[in-house]
Amino acid sequence: MNESDLSLAKAMVGMELNSTGTRHRKSVVGRVQEKVFSSPTQRNKCETCSCGEMDQQKAQDRRRTRSLNAPSPVQQFGPCGRIMKNSAMVMTIQDPASQRLTWYKPPLTVLVIKKVRDASVLPPFVQLVHWLIKEKNMVVFVENSVMDDSMLQANSSFQVVKDKLMTFQDGKDDLTDKIDFIICLGGDGTLLYASLLFQQSVPPVMAFHLGSLGFLTPFEFENFQEQVTNVLEGYAALTLRSRLRCIIMRKDDEKGHVPSTNLLVLNEVVIDRGPSPYLSNIDLYLDGKHITSVQGDGLIVSTPTGSTAYAVAAGASMIHPSVPAIMVTPICPHSLSFRPIVVPAGVELKISVSPDSRNTSWVSFDGRNRQELRHGDSLRVTTSIYPVPSICAQDQISDWFDSLAECLHWNVRKRQKHLDELSDLTQSSSNDTLDSLEQSEQIDS
Repeated sequence: MNESDLSLAKAMVGMELNSTGTRHRKSVVGRVQEKVFSSPTQRNKCETCSCGEMDQQKAQDRRRTRSLNAPSPVQQFGPCGRIMKNSAMVMTIQDPASQRLTWYKPPLTVLVIKKVRDASVLPPFVQLVHWLIKEKNMVVFVENSVMDDSMLQANSSFQVVKDKLMTFQDGKDDLTDKIDFIICLGGDGTLLYASLLFQQSVPPVMAFHLGSLGFLTPFEFENFQEQVTNVLEGYAALTLRSRLRCIIMRKDDEKGHVPSTNLLVLNEVVIDRGPSPYLSNIDLYLDGKHITSVQGDGLIVSTPTGSTAYAVAAGASMIHPSVPAIMVTPICPHSLSFRPIVVPAGVELKISVSPDSRNTSWVSFDGRNRQELRHGDSLRVTTSIYPVPSICAQDQISDWFDSLAECLHWNVRKRQKHLDELSDLTQSSSNDTLDSLEQSEQIDS
């Protein structure tokens, strides 16, 4: 893939050029609506594209009437106490319930990520790609390995659009500033892969449930044309899924040296004992303060999105992705009192192997890039400024609880039978004693 191929493909779909013959692009053409438009008048009509006026009633019907943020606390406590004013610490936080997608330029390029080694995904993949190219006139990117699939090569519908696809190779081609929109076909792994591909700003992601679990994939594929069209027209709620920036500082690195490992993860970073038979002995620091030493199989540091993955299997609570937090969960700790904790999203965590540890530790990032953490090395974890904008099928609340019920069967059990009051009154009374009940049982027998 090169720039000339991309320019040619965009010219084929009638891309508008500015007066100088070039087009200035941003890394993501999608933005949260309230952050783009500063007044109600501007919200009604996008001045930079030909989208026309939005359907206000349709958008209004989908908005919540209550904020997902907690109410602002009072500033005065009793007759004398109050919070000290500090203008440097004042922040404006947007209500997650009001986060809706809008396009300030019509999206032209779409990356389609499909689940690998799954033949059932191939027909929907071909159908979607054919529709995007023929009906929506979009430039479609796919991974280079997709083109080598023998089953796709035998598909006549795929052959029609094969030559119009743009390809990339993971680890070699940079997709920054080239992709406007992402569609995932498969399970949660496709969304994790999209997060891995974009280590800075991530285009809006629409995930269709065609995998095994599908906790992060809220869309069904049956009526994909209508659903994708709605998203392209700007009718969609967003969940901004926070990511963790993970940096490994090596003992031998010189001061000012660029770290060799600097990754963003959507689910979790895991520190474990690896192949060693000994307990992990890991020191945990929060904003420079030593919190505890972890003795056990390891430690999970996860986002709210990752709270329903490895962390929940290790005994952590499940946290809604709109909650700003970082979860710290021990793996099989050698202590009955070591419970999972939740810390503010703004802290910096530092994890290192204890000096007196019998062994080193191993680190993995969303299940990938596994590497050894040796004595003297440290792992630093903070919340990234680049979330994954996940498009909702309904809204932030409904999608999450639907996934809890359908994928994890949260709180599913048989209903308790109701009491038959008439039968209960005839068979027993408040004056019954143990002896009288035993006598009645003997008579019945």
